[in-house]
Amino acid sequence: MRIALPRLARPLVARPLVVLGLTATLLSGCGTLEPAYHRPALPTPSAFPDAATSDTAASAAGVGWKTFFVDPRLRSVVELALANNRDLRVAVANIQAARAQYRIQRSDLFPKVNGSFGAAYGREPLSAATGGTTTGTTGGVDHIDEHQYTASLGVSAYELDLFGRVRSLTKAALQTYLASEEARRASQISVISETANAWLTLAADRTVLKAAQDTLASSRASLDIAQKRFANGVASQLDVRQAETLVDQARADVANDLTTVAQDRNALNLLTGSPVPDALLPELSESQDASGLVLADLPAGLPSDVLLARPDVLQAEHTLRADNAQIGAARAAFFPSISLTASGGATSPSLSSLFKGSSGTWSFTPQITLPIFDWGANRANLAYTKAERDAALAQYEKAIQTAFSEVDNALARRANVGEQIAGQSAQVEAAADTLKLSQARYDRGADTYLNVLVAQRTLYAARQALIAARLTQWTNTVTLYAALGGGGAG
Repeated sequence: MRIALPRLARPLVARPLVVLGLTATLLSGCGTLEPAYHRPALPTPSAFPDAATSDTAASAAGVGWKTFFVDPRLRSVVELALANNRDLRVAVANIQAARAQYRIQRSDLFPKVNGSFGAAYGREPLSAATGGTTTGTTGGVDHIDEHQYTASLGVSAYELDLFGRVRSLTKAALQTYLASEEARRASQISVISETANAWLTLAADRTVLKAAQDTLASSRASLDIAQKRFANGVASQLDVRQAETLVDQARADVANDLTTVAQDRNALNLLTGSPVPDALLPELSESQDASGLVLADLPAGLPSDVLLARPDVLQAEHTLRADNAQIGAARAAFFPSISLTASGGATSPSLSSLFKGSSGTWSFTPQITLPIFDWGANRANLAYTKAERDAALAQYEKAIQTAFSEVDNALARRANVGEQIAGQSAQVEAAADTLKLSQARYDRGADTYLNVLVAQRTLYAARQALIAARLTQWTNTVTLYAALGGGGAG
């Protein structure tokens, strides 16, 4: 029920609140005691050693992941991870919690007005009310009933932020909230890169499994030929036993690769938060390069442009700014604290006359608290906040150095992985030709089966090494994209 105050009562109620509001407004422009913040210098070289000169520093961070991932199946899997990954849900919940904490702290900048309405009922003997002893009753009444009604609006213990303690705490809460936003962006980039790498690892291991199955099929065919040749007296039992060794090795590899593929799929399902449909699973060839999966060309730019845009670095900087603001609050604790309590309202022994002009009441109670002896608590708290700020500064510089190292390592790998793949591809071709020649010589009786066996094993190992090199190329491109700050936008 809304109670409208009569015109005569309203000034009595509003007067102390207006005074308090004007006082808070006049003092809201006071400064804080926190140190002036200046962004620290980069603790890294001015250029990436393995990066080509480029003026498009923001290219990687500005490339959305839907553009970066070319394969539609991979894009769909990443979308699935962004929708269901539990780590991202935790990050979003942390943002909501930090936002609520900021709003709670920010509310201390303003007076909190509370309204109240109360009624008191009581009875006391007539003798107590008259201050003496009565021998009878007045009109048959030997007691007095008392009624008191009150209605008021008031502010309790509002702190005047003369030295910026509340504003410094509010700024610290804001920076903590912004840090949680950057933490969510960092989590998103991490989920995108981890999902893509898990998908590519599954693709590589399925290709390795295919190579093992091909080797098993060819070795079984070779074993069948060796057994027939032995039965006809053309080959020796040694040839048969040597053919069996390759079959057994391929069987063991197939069993191991099946387990690896199953584990890769479980890891991918964990990242996506739900089972990945079979239609989205990768089917790649040994000769497929990164161009059909992701964008291969990612200019690195300058460290000052790249590293400071990474969300993990921005998160560390917001944490540093929050700890810097905490120093201001700790310094303000050395100075007097002024709090104001004010109320205005009405009181009356009868409800009908509660809101008449003559029933108005108000009070205004300022209070000042001056720290005198705290046994070093304030000094210790100031030293603590400074130590926290210094630790945050070290963490910020470490975040930049870690980012620089990640980018530099990925660039170094990118500079050499192409030559590695070219060498492995040539080795596969040479091993395949060697196997053909060895098989032809063995069929003509010009060579032993041992050379055929060695050639088969060499080709098998070369194929596995080529697949591993291509996986290195795929995952390195994704890692470089994430290290350069890409993946934060769709």
